[in-house]
Amino acid sequence: MVSNRQLFLRYLAQTSESSLQFEIQKAEGIYFYDTSGNSYIDLVSGVSVSNLGHAHPAIIEAIREQAGRYLHTMVYGEFVQSPQVQYARWITEHLPGSLDNVYFVNSGSEAIEGAMKLAKRYSGRAEFRAFHLAYHGSTHGATSILGDENARSGFMPLLPGIKHLKFNCVEDLALIDSRTAAVIAEPIQAEAGIIEPDGDFLQKLRKRCDDTGALLILDEIQTGMGRTGKLFAFEHYGVVPDILCLAKSFGGGMPLGAFISSREIMRMLTFDPPLGHITTFGGHPVSCAAGLAAQRVVEENGLVIHAVRMGERYRNKLKHPSIRSIRGKGLFLGVVLNEGLDVGKFISLAFRNGLVIDRFLFSGDTFRIAPPLIISENEVDESAGRIMDTLDQLMK
Repeated sequence: MVSNRQLFLRYLAQTSESSLQFEIQKAEGIYFYDTSGNSYIDLVSGVSVSNLGHAHPAIIEAIREQAGRYLHTMVYGEFVQSPQVQYARWITEHLPGSLDNVYFVNSGSEAIEGAMKLAKRYSGRAEFRAFHLAYHGSTHGATSILGDENARSGFMPLLPGIKHLKFNCVEDLALIDSRTAAVIAEPIQAEAGIIEPDGDFLQKLRKRCDDTGALLILDEIQTGMGRTGKLFAFEHYGVVPDILCLAKSFGGGMPLGAFISSREIMRMLTFDPPLGHITTFGGHPVSCAAGLAAQRVVEENGLVIHAVRMGERYRNKLKHPSIRSIRGKGLFLGVVLNEGLDVGKFISLAFRNGLVIDRFLFSGDTFRIAPPLIISENEVDESAGRIMDTLDQLMK
């Protein structure tokens, strides 16, 4: 009999020559269960997607209820659909007043694409500035602003007029000028290994954009919806973007993204030409219902503050001679290992010890801790203990 693993390798397009090929039977809470009944603690959350873990009853109920009413009805923006308008109202009520208009899409990459188009349309300019070691998605425009030359090189030529700045380098802000439509930045660089802005760097970036007339686009696709101990990471740093991009946990485990701006800026997509940006499945009613249900649980159960406490608990528990430092905020942590230690080997050992842990795209000495925000104190302690045991094995 042909196994699912054989079918996976035969019929699914692969992204690398060494996929994990972990076959999941079910997932619940912070745990995965394989086809042999073994359990694994999820410390990745689908790369910051599953803020409420797996099979959360509030999300499952919202999906069931909406699926029983209607699924897809019409391309985005034509029909009034209750899950969309209710979620748009909720999200804008939790944002600064200038971010009052939501465009729903399917994913983070699409949110970035829409934001780039909107910035070009509003500013009348064609160039963009982004940052080294930044990741914003894999579509053509998102790849153009990708902050790693090797990752871009296989797909050249890409969009013209892109310049990359060094994150936390104030001098590089001079590269933002009157030709710049927008600067795209993560408030905390994710795939660089959780790199926070130094001092008032983001405030200086905001001022440079204001001085040159460039828009500021903040990518909160990984950092948004409470993961860093604020609903949005930009709240830590006293800046407000002109355009905000959301996805991942925004959909409560369902495919959903959005770019959000002011009504003044967003209306530029409605004329010359009309339908300046369209999507068939963006803001799917089931995805919006799931996303709204998830955010209400986060809010009603104080999970944003809980993320801060559990992040501190990890820092206190993870004291090991192989750990050089721990970066990040809330439950968005990067654990930096000492020089010479193999992160790939650590991740393999951790998997054997019942932990699902991931590396970062652009940081070879760091592994990720980003579990569901529902993780309990006991579960933090258990997973931290397994990490410590795995580091002992790695040192041997």
